[in-house]
Amino acid sequence: MPVAASFLPATVIASTTIPPYFVQVAALLVAAAAIAYLAYRVGLVPIVGFLIAGVLIGPYGIGIVRDRAMVDAAAEIGVVLLLFTIGIEFSLEKLARIQRLIFMGGGLQVGLATIGTMLVLLPFGVEWRAALFTGLLVALSSTAIVLKLLGTRGETNSAHGQVGLGLLIFQDLAIILMVMLVPALAGRGSGAWDIVIALAKAAAIIAIVLLVARRIMPHVLESVARACSPEIFLLTVIALCFGTAYLTNLAGVSLSLGAFLAGLLVSESRFSSYALGEILPLQVLFSATFFVSVGMLLDLGFLVSHLPLVIGAIAIVLVVKVATTAASVRALGHPLPVATAAALMLAQVGEFSFVLERTGRPLGLTPAGLGESGSQTFIAATVVLMVATPFLTAFGARSAEKIERKLAVAGHAPAEPEDLQAASDLPEFENHVIVAGYGEAARRLTRVLHGSGVPFLVTTLSPGGALEAEADGLPVLRGDSTRQRTLMLAGIERAKMLVIPDDDPETAHRIAQLARSIAPTVRIVVRTRRMAEVGPLAEEGVDLVVAEELEGIITLFREVLKDFQIPPAEIAAHEDTVRRGGYAVLRGAIADGPVVHCDLDQHCFDSRTIVIHPGAAAAGRPLEALGLEALGIRAARWRRGSERIEGPPPATMLRAGDELVLEGAASAFAQTSSWFRSGSNGTAVVEAPAVAAIATGVARPAPVAEPAVHRDDAKVMSSSQRSGVDMETTIRFVPKVGPEACAHLDMIRPVRPAARGCEECLLLGDTWVHLRVCLTCGHVGCCDSSPNRHARAHWRKSSHPLMRSLEPGETWGWCFVDETAIG
Repeated sequence: MPVAASFLPATVIASTTIPPYFVQVAALLVAAAAIAYLAYRVGLVPIVGFLIAGVLIGPYGIGIVRDRAMVDAAAEIGVVLLLFTIGIEFSLEKLARIQRLIFMGGGLQVGLATIGTMLVLLPFGVEWRAALFTGLLVALSSTAIVLKLLGTRGETNSAHGQVGLGLLIFQDLAIILMVMLVPALAGRGSGAWDIVIALAKAAAIIAIVLLVARRIMPHVLESVARACSPEIFLLTVIALCFGTAYLTNLAGVSLSLGAFLAGLLVSESRFSSYALGEILPLQVLFSATFFVSVGMLLDLGFLVSHLPLVIGAIAIVLVVKVATTAASVRALGHPLPVATAAALMLAQVGEFSFVLERTGRPLGLTPAGLGESGSQTFIAATVVLMVATPFLTAFGARSAEKIERKLAVAGHAPAEPEDLQAASDLPEFENHVIVAGYGEAARRLTRVLHGSGVPFLVTTLSPGGALEAEADGLPVLRGDSTRQRTLMLAGIERAKMLVIPDDDPETAHRIAQLARSIAPTVRIVVRTRRMAEVGPLAEEGVDLVVAEELEGIITLFREVLKDFQIPPAEIAAHEDTVRRGGYAVLRGAIADGPVVHCDLDQHCFDSRTIVIHPGAAAAGRPLEALGLEALGIRAARWRRGSERIEGPPPATMLRAGDELVLEGAASAFAQTSSWFRSGSNGTAVVEAPAVAAIATGVARPAPVAEPAVHRDDAKVMSSSQRSGVDMETTIRFVPKVGPEACAHLDMIRPVRPAARGCEECLLLGDTWVHLRVCLTCGHVGCCDSSPNRHARAHWRKSSHPLMRSLEPGETWGWCFVDETAIG
């Protein structure tokens, strides 16, 4: 064998030998993908498909996958990553907002479910220790499944979603105490003092994690992000997730809760969205493995042979969980619809019950004291309830809507929790606008309303948002807009309009449905992102659905018509036509006929609207220097900011950012491209039109450096982003290398940053990590550690290879072509 071959893995050398683990991994992934797709095609959520796949390929099915240790390890990673992503999407502010739900509601639910299960089992002769142990198993719900469903349905921020999250967090905390109690129930446990010490350690490490989240972690992630390496950033985030989960587990906290706390660490950093995007593909893969592993636990033979026993166990769990969860939620003051939806959503038994059951089995504790039969019955009932959870959740949502409609018709306002302020605190409003929520779009809308004198009222359940709005002097009602009482206190019956600018489609659907039943005359406007959401919202009585996806098309359409010299009044009429009927014309097929009809004459085609870009040869030159008249081109209009001149004189000096409307033949415009090309280094390369230019005595322009135009893009940025870039200071970069190190140094120009942030990200409404400025034209883009990498994209588009960091205190430069530092 050659020497090089000795370094190859055995699997490469013996290519015909397939490792057994690879067969099982391949079978798991193929089955999960195929069956999840089939489940989706018949209208089921993918989770159900994953569970069914586990049943089929597991040791109790056709037996393709038998290595449970391998699958369990992947499943554990899936749970850790799932809870980590949930933690990133959450925040300490949200956690503080639902602390009453976590500790009071969660404690009440776990206690009632445990006692309720005992009361059901004791009359059947079950010994009290076994009955208590079974109650602990039943009290827990599936954090992984419920949170996955809430995310898929867009209900994480709904009232019942927040209730469910609070109860689940307490259950994850309670598992610490439950695991400690199991040996005590079996007569082999530690003393009460040991339990107190263990709980104190867990509380201490949770407090430390939360302190680090606020004080240390943002600076750590900032330092890592400065490396501008997506690979290093991803590895750091993964290390943070698993490291925190491991350390908290040493203190007795479950791995899942430790991962959730790790997510909270990242959530307090401005890189949380970036981290979530990087880790999401891994989370999807491993969480799918978790659901498959749960399905593999089900013994179909036992299920069939003991069907009455399993059905009885399922019935007991459903009755106990629904009744105790609903009672706990109602005890906190939440209305019946929310209690109903939350109770059915949490009606299953959780994945940590498997951990607890395995802890008790060696000590002689089994479900209902039935030994191996009890364990198999518990597993069968749990898996069946997990499969049924998507259907129970959907049924709970429908039931809640029916209850809410009946209460609205009967005129009974559901009882509200204590976080709703009294009506006496509010002024009397009429003919006003109700702005439901206080997200980014609502903030911008209220600024406009506040300055225009239009009466309005903001309704929000976010304490931070309410305090921010009140600090700005805005009228605020603290309350959930999906509740009838909140809308009544906001004066919905006297309001002129209800605007829902930021909520997810599901929440907007519920608000609109309730508002329409209370106030049929109010005009309801909803802002949404996707075209697919327009129809369902319109069916709920929404008068106008502003779809960003389609409004972007309308904006493009307006600019096209504007450039073809269509009169503004006619353009406005066409826009109204497109919006009329819920964008129906944009969603129809081409064959449906023309959307609008424009009378286009030759004048519409013989004009061009041209913007003088930074670095163009025309910048810094008088209009007459371009030799346009010799080409048969007339300057019809010139505009700079608010200044506008019809038929500008030949001596008009052109600057970057100016807008010219020129009229002439298309062939003539083709000969002027060298004047207007961005980044031409200040020199017009005169090609075919040179004869005309010389004939009119126009000299070839000398090189000139033009600073980048000052664009007021800051209006679309947050205050934290706006402070980062100084647009008034000219950057005069002096390289610290010679031509032998970089052959592009002659492209360096004095520039001003063209925007206060990444230009493309501002237009997209996206975020960035670090900013870079082009040393040739002043373009501002985001670094390679940012999701979009617009600085590098600008180089590829414009052939401007040199950039400099815009981060505070950094003056280094880089050449993309030579891949070398230039200063």
